[in-house]
Amino acid sequence: MPQNSPYSVLWLQAASCGGCTMSALAADDVGLVKALGRFGIRLLWHPSLSEEAGTEAITILDDVAAGRVALDCLVVEGSILQGPNGSGRFQMLSGTGRAMKDWVTALAPKARHVVAVGSCAAFGGIPAAGNNPTDAVGLQFSGWSPGGALGKAFLSGSGLKVINIAGCAPHPGWVVETLAALALGDLSPERLDSLGRPRAIADHLAHHGCGRNEFYEFKASAAQPSDRGCLMENLGCRATQAPGDCNIRRWNGYGSCTDGGYACIACTSPAFETPAGPFQETAKVAGIPVGLPVDMPKAWFVALAALSKSATPQRVRINAHSDHVVVPPARRPSKAP
Repeated sequence: MPQNSPYSVLWLQAASCGGCTMSALAADDVGLVKALGRFGIRLLWHPSLSEEAGTEAITILDDVAAGRVALDCLVVEGSILQGPNGSGRFQMLSGTGRAMKDWVTALAPKARHVVAVGSCAAFGGIPAAGNNPTDAVGLQFSGWSPGGALGKAFLSGSGLKVINIAGCAPHPGWVVETLAALALGDLSPERLDSLGRPRAIADHLAHHGCGRNEFYEFKASAAQPSDRGCLMENLGCRATQAPGDCNIRRWNGYGSCTDGGYACIACTSPAFETPAGPFQETAKVAGIPVGLPVDMPKAWFVALAALSKSATPQRVRINAHSDHVVVPPARRPSKAP
């Protein structure tokens, strides 16, 4: 059961497009605030959802930083901009005269838990792409490297490292369930993977439950986004490498990226913003995709692909290159046992 007093969450938006908040707003059937309320969680302040603004909002931040108000969880959405020259002045928190970087490093030690919502806050994400002129980093990682704005040795008041709800944007259920687990005291270190992601999410792959799996099994590949075939061979899909249960729980109760014809870009992983080749194209060497399914040796994949393609039913082969079912499954009367 939730603790007697509300579990307080202070939510900051750093270098962010706001997409993580937009995703979280669709939580459950009641929206983010009520969904969190079911677990005794209240938003102490959120820049987009709270009534307090200006001096009222700054007072809340000051009170938490000074220890006058206890904080259960600091949530950060968006990358931390450390530039120029370590000053953090590429992003100032309006009305405070202080860089967002400084606010985060001041507030994080006051919180029982620190949560990065989205891959930008977790690993640097989109602002860290290219030559990264803003020196964007995540809270405790910079890409695959530990460190980030808080440093690899940082522990919150509960003794946990930063909890990374990765994704661009993360599923709203991931946000609610992770915060609920924290409020209920049910998220221990062994329930996080090596990158700080909750294993309840990261122990799955986006490939699991994909509606295109029959085409994947036969290596019947789409040639263009409107085709129903597998998106891996030609269109850059990385679902077989991407941690997340995106195709198991779906979005808004129904859809997913691959359902919509958009290849998975592994947005829950560090450095997804800097792929080996263009998005929506599969990088290949000698005709073999560079990014192979997790745990599968290249020789096995080549052998399996050749066998699968030779066994592809004509129905699957035709449907793979159409935007609708052209040939339905054969209708045969069932045999008595």
